Amino acid sequence: QAQLVETGGGLVQPGGSLTLSCAASGFLFSISAMSWYRQAPGKERALVAAIRSFGESTNYADFVKGRFTISRDNAKNTVYLQMNSLKPEDTAVYYCYAHVRNLWGQGTQVTVSS
Repeated sequence: QAQLVETGGGLVQPGGSLTLSCAASGFLFSISAMSWYRQAPGKERALVAAIRSFGESTNYADFVKGRFTISRDNAKNTVYLQMNSLKPEDTAVYYCYAHVRNLWGQGTQVTVSS
């Protein structure tokens, strides 16, 4: 059974850092481009970051450039999103997406608040 499971969300103070993990199973993770999306209440789901298979290329939304880093460990079937200098507007549910299977994770809540 193919699935993605996001972990690492939680409450963090403005200016703080958080790292999300997405564990993949049930498909050939190494050949799949992977992405992180986020969706805040009342807003459309938006692309945050993407990474090609084997980490050969990455891209980021303008609103996270210089603050977030996407990476992957194919040996662990896991993609990460390191989030630094967090802002209240980063508050959202963050979703992992596997392009090769058109597969979404269940999401993990990130709340940035003092």
